Amino acid sequence: MKKTKNKILNDPIYGFITIPNKFIYKIIEHPYFQRLRRISQLGLSCLVYPGANHTRFHHAIGAMHLMEKAINVLRNKNIKISIKEEEALLIATLLHDIGHGPFSHALEHSLMKKITHEKISLLFMEQLNKEFKGKLDLTIKIFQNKYKRKFFHQLISSQIDVDRLDYLNRDSFYSGVAEGIVNSKRIIDMYNVYDKELVIEKKGLYSIEKFLLARKLMYLQVYTHKTVLSAEYTLMNILKRAKEIYHTEKEFFVTQSIKPFLAKEINLINEDQRKEKLNLFSEIDDYDVLTCIKEWTKSKDYILSSLCNKIIKRKLLKIKESDNKKINYKKFLQLNPNIKLNVSELKYFIFKIQTKNKIYDKENNPIKILNQKNNTIYLSSIEKDLHFNKFQNTIIKNFICFPRKYKI
Repeated sequence: MKKTKNKILNDPIYGFITIPNKFIYKIIEHPYFQRLRRISQLGLSCLVYPGANHTRFHHAIGAMHLMEKAINVLRNKNIKISIKEEEALLIATLLHDIGHGPFSHALEHSLMKKITHEKISLLFMEQLNKEFKGKLDLTIKIFQNKYKRKFFHQLISSQIDVDRLDYLNRDSFYSGVAEGIVNSKRIIDMYNVYDKELVIEKKGLYSIEKFLLARKLMYLQVYTHKTVLSAEYTLMNILKRAKEIYHTEKEFFVTQSIKPFLAKEINLINEDQRKEKLNLFSEIDDYDVLTCIKEWTKSKDYILSSLCNKIIKRKLLKIKESDNKKINYKKFLQLNPNIKLNVSELKYFIFKIQTKNKIYDKENNPIKILNQKNNTIYLSSIEKDLHFNKFQNTIIKNFICFPRKYKI
């Protein structure tokens, strides 16, 4: 694929990244994609790791770069990939996270209910396809796993995809947590295709082992860090409270971009209004939410102002590991007789969190290893020989959040 002259980005992970062609550059320049510059990759993790301020824009460009490397590796192994297929793969990788809302996963279901960021990404792709007169037809097929060559989709979305390879190294770099570093070049070099599926050559087995262990450590240290969880669940409660107040206070401050999402539930199912609603969604970002939170610190509503101050001043709710039993709010009120909040109001300040993360899924799209005899074996069939299997594969944790001054 011919490179576009002088269109390069300087990335702290990979160095100079060249934009593959003029059409991909047009997509990057589109307002839908430029919005990702204002969507943080790791939500409120910067409250724990000050350097973790990188964006979804960074990640999307990085993942596209790794996809280009993967395509070159597979071509060198006599896997035929046409210029059209290459472009579709690169665009699908570039747009795979375009549906994320403010603070990424932290507010995924707070502003838009009953719809995932993956589904919104697909809707954005379909809208861009209309604007670009069908040039994204193949991209959408690959993204939906409807293309005849299954390994295309696996390169974008699987347990060894370029998405994970980029975000592990990128999140590790910006957070400063070195345990997340993986040898993405080695893993990509070990990519191959067998029976139309993506496989890893056996020589790369121990790189995959390190990759799985790194993923686990990043979940433990960054993605489910208890202080980050406290902040992000507080953020969810802020939006929940703001929606309640918006319908009762006439002069309630809210930015114009976020107002429609507080006023009523936005529905993307109706095709007639989809473009209008997508355009509304494309206008909200981290800055809208932070502007509102700063203003709401002065709200007359005690619950809203208190929660917002906890974020702005970083005076977060205390969080500790707990059992998974329901909270006894009546008992809590007995222990803290000076509290003037009722049970429904207390739920904004005292709540349970459960995290459940599976590091490697043996059933859904498992990793396959290509051995020297050109046969494939499932990673799970040899995992007894691997170090990562000695650790718990599914991590379940239960926490309770509560104000520091309260007894619990």
